[in-house]
Amino acid sequence: MKKKSSVVISKPFDKIGQSRVIIENVSPQVEGGLYPAKRVIDEWVGIEADVFTDGHDEVSAVLVYRAAGARNWSEVSMKHIGNDRFQAFFQLERQGYYEFTIRGFINHVSTWQHAFRKRIHDNDQRELLVQLQIGLDYIQRIATKYAKAKTHAKKWITALQGDDAVQQAASTELEQFIQQFPLEEFATSFEKTLQVVAHRKRAGFSAWYSFFPRSAAQPGSDHGTFKDCELLLPRVKEMGFDIVYFPPIHPIGEAFRKGKNNSLNAGPDEPGCPYATGSKDGGHKDILSELGTLADFKRFIKKAAELDLEVAMDFAIQCSPDHPYVKKYPQWFKWRPDGTVQYAENPPKKYQDVLPLDFENEDWENMWVELKGILDYWINIGIKIFRVDNPHTKSFVFWQWCLSEIEKEHPDVIFLSEAFTRPRIMENLAKKGFHQSYTYYTWRNSKSELIQYMQDLTQSPLREYFRPNFWPNTHDINPYITQSGHEPQFILRYFLAATLSSNYGVFGPCYELLEHAAIPGKEEYLDSEKYEVRHWDWNHRNKLMHVIAMVNKQRNANTAFHFTNNYQNCFIENDQMMAWLKVYGDNKILCVANLDAYNKQSAAVHIPLDAIGKYEGQAYVVHDLITDEKYTWYGSKNYVELDPYRLPFHLFRIEDI
Repeated sequence: MKKKSSVVISKPFDKIGQSRVIIENVSPQVEGGLYPAKRVIDEWVGIEADVFTDGHDEVSAVLVYRAAGARNWSEVSMKHIGNDRFQAFFQLERQGYYEFTIRGFINHVSTWQHAFRKRIHDNDQRELLVQLQIGLDYIQRIATKYAKAKTHAKKWITALQGDDAVQQAASTELEQFIQQFPLEEFATSFEKTLQVVAHRKRAGFSAWYSFFPRSAAQPGSDHGTFKDCELLLPRVKEMGFDIVYFPPIHPIGEAFRKGKNNSLNAGPDEPGCPYATGSKDGGHKDILSELGTLADFKRFIKKAAELDLEVAMDFAIQCSPDHPYVKKYPQWFKWRPDGTVQYAENPPKKYQDVLPLDFENEDWENMWVELKGILDYWINIGIKIFRVDNPHTKSFVFWQWCLSEIEKEHPDVIFLSEAFTRPRIMENLAKKGFHQSYTYYTWRNSKSELIQYMQDLTQSPLREYFRPNFWPNTHDINPYITQSGHEPQFILRYFLAATLSSNYGVFGPCYELLEHAAIPGKEEYLDSEKYEVRHWDWNHRNKLMHVIAMVNKQRNANTAFHFTNNYQNCFIENDQMMAWLKVYGDNKILCVANLDAYNKQSAAVHIPLDAIGKYEGQAYVVHDLITDEKYTWYGSKNYVELDPYRLPFHLFRIEDI
């Protein structure tokens, strides 16, 4: 009689002791599964994991997934891609959250066949007969487990008893049968269920156009209105943008109003800065009367939608000293000993016309609800996209709560984080729920800087949750690199933003009209629209606008541009030139840029042929989608030359001959 062990064994993770498979390094996951990985609807998600065991047994892995809340799970076998790494894909067929995990087990039947193939060379007939009997037993068990396998199992039982049984047992056909109907025992499940969230497509692919509505005035008018903005929508559509973004459109405070070029002494007719929100006329749920009425704004949203344009609003959590909140909710602000409210500061910068809310105040819960209520109000008006001003100066915990609640109630709403700050802060805001994020692209100019930054964004853990949005300029930033007003430089910086990242934006009409005058020594526009109304020649057309329209047309037509993480750098033999591939299915795009906006540059570009499905010496066509020129290339190394005064870039689609 077998003696029972008196030792009590604690089973780790509730697994039985016979479970020998280890599952590690599952991807994608963000902070160990604390946050979901981000994708867009209809995207295929690649799931990978290291799956292995002790000894030399063959291991199988299964991806298990479902839409969150669904009753049933789906399963797909994972493919071994080398070095104990397994991979499988599933498609995000609907918007929302998905759950997935991985199960691994020792595939004893595959282990048997793998060893059988090796034994054939020993020519030990007695051992082969024993192994054939073991194989027959496995196949019988498969037939018992899978009703669908019974017919094929009978054929294999007959085959393994025939004259060519050895060849049949070693065949790839039997291998496929074994993989299709695995005998799974003592499986190990990964210790966590991880999440992926599928957002609507515009969260992952968008082209933003920003302008101040008060500067939209037609000739003869002093102050732009929403009706004036309506007249500009065809111009925005003509250039190929799909999002129109307005800085704040609310009443502007009178107290400590800033004048032209951020002067502390505003004249009686100066309009003030829109970011000093709130006056006797209302706050964040109200509209500056000079722009029009709420009905006018609703009409503008409707007219934009008719052109397949969405309107994005600025959500800036701060108040003018005149904001109704200051009197109604004084507890939400920091009061100084002299009875004044602490205004916003970022030494040496001072914002006397702006009061930040105190996220440590004792009435924080009511403040949170009210702030979310601002978003709810505009969402009900028809706004589904928000650019959030300086989110890094507000509580991260608030953002996590607020964005989560909005997502539950309005899953189509998109938030862009305007946080030009330290990397960890930008990254955490993305984890907390922001769909897109401003980036350091504005200051990445050299080849090495651009390549390193793209690698950081697309080949590090950032790729799973941080969606970059590239802007060559903003209403806050007039970069040094374009302060020369040199047209090829503007074209180049635009092209880089629009093709490296699937989300990008420009602040117009400054950018397309080559506005470049700056406050000396600063990256700020001289006569900035933040402090005054400007009047533009909205009817003007130029080369840059034509390029913008052409590039946007090709972005929309070529799905390879709809993603950022498919970026692949290509070696090019010139430090003043840069080349990169973007491939999605059969759509293969090669971009080549001359980073020297003043001189012609040439070099040989090296194409990774495996990425485009070609072999060395094979001929293919590179079709420039902007100029419509076509070139026949051979193999991996080919010559390019770019004159910035013609165009500082090639936008090639790789096509078969």
